[in-house]
Amino acid sequence: MKKEHLEILKSAIRHFAITAGGIYAAGVRDWKAILIGTVAAIVGPAIRGIDKNDPAFGLIADVADAEIKKIVKKLNK
Repeated sequence: MKKEHLEILKSAIRHFAITAGGIYAAGVRDWKAILIGTVAAIVGPAIRGIDKNDPAFGLIADVADAEIKKIVKKLNK
């Protein structure tokens, strides 16, 4: 599994867990409502994952990461 895919998966799991916990803590005990809410929370990371221009997960993420590393290297000299 590519690093980008792992990061997308971890992001989706975080959104799922936080949303499920929040909905449950708010007093909702209907598991169907909790499931629908948590699935809706995963839509955001999924969209970011398929967006090739997303700076965190998309194709330009590698380019942006390389440029940031160059800048940090120059600053540390």
